[in-house]
Amino acid sequence: MKIQLRFFASVREKLETSEEMADLPAQIKTVGDVRLWLIARGGAWAEVLAEGRSLRMAYNQQMTDAETLIADGAEVAFFPPVTGG
Repeated sequence: MKIQLRFFASVREKLETSEEMADLPAQIKTVGDVRLWLIARGGAWAEVLAEGRSLRMAYNQQMTDAETLIADGAEVAFFPPVTGG
């Protein structure tokens, strides 16, 4: 399954990339699985996307949680919580 990954704000800065196409292994089924798969890359990926770290996720431009199922051609995005004032 191929999906579009997008990274925003400080996540983008620390990973030094804003997007990539990913060809996922068959066992990846949810947004949370995608996050764990990226963490397994190690280095900055493991640090920025670490479980327990405050991180927002979106699936096809809708806010979501880790349990959301993904489909071929989808977009999954990661970004820090946003505050306003």
